[in-house]
Amino acid sequence: MTILVTGATGSVGRLLVDELVAAGVSGVRALTNHPARAALPAGVEVAEGYLGRPSSLPAALKGVDTVYLAPLPALVDDFVACALEAGVRRVVCLSGEPADYEAQGDPSGWHYSKMEKAIEEAGFEWTHLRPGQFMNNTLDWAPSIKAEGVVRAPYPEAVQTPIDLADIAAVARVVLLDESYTGKKLVMSGPEAITQPEEVAWIAAAIGRPVRFEELTREEALAAWTPVMGSDVANWMLDGFRMMSEYRASPSPTVLEVTGRAPLAYRDWAVRNAAAFF
Repeated sequence: MTILVTGATGSVGRLLVDELVAAGVSGVRALTNHPARAALPAGVEVAEGYLGRPSSLPAALKGVDTVYLAPLPALVDDFVACALEAGVRRVVCLSGEPADYEAQGDPSGWHYSKMEKAIEEAGFEWTHLRPGQFMNNTLDWAPSIKAEGVVRAPYPEAVQTPIDLADIAAVARVVLLDESYTGKKLVMSGPEAITQPEEVAWIAAAIGRPVRFEELTREEALAAWTPVMGSDVANWMLDGFRMMSEYRASPSPTVLEVTGRAPLAYRDWAVRNAAAFF
């Protein structure tokens, strides 16, 4: 059985390749735009390509049974067409994109994303992975911490349950190898509910110097974020923070239940990544 890992040099995909190799899985194929720079483990088959370049997909998907699908909702229909033509059977989809949601009355509070809908309607056997905020997102604070010892952000009362990328990859590895998860939507999180000022405090403890939190208004945050991510995504992000300030998030047990190990806590993530903030 050949497993194709798309986005194989991306934030989750690269860790997933290592997880599969460490588990002794043969038949791992990695899709990457830059094979020479990928530095993938020995024994991993490299396919040159990218989900954003659909012409590269037929060759990459040839002989593939199962795909880990990195999030690229704008071109999911192109992937579906190529995967159906190649005879792909299963798709494990990293979901949660900030656009094209269609409410489905999901009691988890999630909406039914464009990627999920496309994969299901195509008739693949599927599992959807639904992580919350990535701990790595707070690396965006590094420049202001280094320069000023400050983090500026909106909605300090928003409660989140951030997850480490390695925990997402570990869940993906189990799900790719265990078909009992077929047809399940796995909401994932870190082990704790935490606010941004609490995250800032853990970073300060990890680097051994004070870091203060300064609240931005929604308007100030929109002005700062729009040039970087566009107004639609910036407003979606701000709406998410507003919702998390009104409805306290609760940690999900998925990582522990699926992998058998507790997910990484933010305080430990801060220690492991302290060098980024010096």
